[in-house]
Amino acid sequence: MTASTTPRTAAARSRLAAAGAIAVAGALLLTGCGDQRDKTGNGAGQSAQGSKAPLFGKLPKKIQDAGVIKVGSDIAYPPVEFKKDGKVVGIDPDIAAALGKELGVKVEFNNGIFDNLLIGLRSKRYDIAMSAMTDTKDRQNGIDAKTGKKVTDGVDFVDYFNAGVSIYTKKGETKGIATWEDLCGKKIAVQRGTVSDDLAKSQSEKCEKNDKDKISIEAFDTDLEAQTRLKAGGVDAVSSDFPVAAYAVKTADGGNAFEAVGEQVEAAPYGIAVAKDNTQLRDALQAALEAIIKNGAYEKVVKTWGVDAGAVKEAKVNGGS
Repeated sequence: MTASTTPRTAAARSRLAAAGAIAVAGALLLTGCGDQRDKTGNGAGQSAQGSKAPLFGKLPKKIQDAGVIKVGSDIAYPPVEFKKDGKVVGIDPDIAAALGKELGVKVEFNNGIFDNLLIGLRSKRYDIAMSAMTDTKDRQNGIDAKTGKKVTDGVDFVDYFNAGVSIYTKKGETKGIATWEDLCGKKIAVQRGTVSDDLAKSQSEKCEKNDKDKISIEAFDTDLEAQTRLKAGGVDAVSSDFPVAAYAVKTADGGNAFEAVGEQVEAAPYGIAVAKDNTQLRDALQAALEAIIKNGAYEKVVKTWGVDAGAVKEAKVNGGS
């Protein structure tokens, strides 16, 4: 989730609604992790339908024969993907299940650390990565955000959702935090390798350039670990993607643990990552996404989870910047 260096409000770059509508979406969210080698089939997944499915013929033969698309995902990111009663549930699994129905194959979610998902994709452990992953030019081109150097061939993305980044604090303890600039001299917890991680580093540099104290950043493997750190009082704030932040604020300790501060920034598309040399699978997924947008299955998923403010209207490839 590599971010640009200048935070922008969500209104500048996405279809996400203004603050009032965002609050409503968060309030509607319904009521999560495992070993990296944990393999969990999507509880809502479809059994293989073979050639009876409308888009089965678009899939690569290898996937047709296997009858399954293997998905790499960090299954500790409620409400996007998480475990409930032993099953993988959330926005991504439900969208994937709808895609699987159009394609006539099962969709199997495999748990992994977010920062390692693209490595797993390159090693062919997964066919795709779907994990609230922001579509960025750096990821498309295989650029290391830290060094600016090309390190891989990159990936293609099929964009399926729009989300910005939010900040939240302990309830009643905002400590004057309303914007990223207010974090100078404070402590923040983030999930490693995400847009929030990049934004925190970028903002800390700006703080120092403006003769202010830098931000103390604690990065964790999962967002839930960052939330635990905030609950314990070890940091002043956490930054997460909007759906995750809204869900945490709504559900943690019955809504009494956290509160959201400020507006979303860096609104950008989530994308399903596919290897550059797997254009047939990419195009099949794009066609399937277009199909579920048209037939209403996609709308049903985002409304069920109360995040229709971030819905896309068309299936774009590599629409991130």
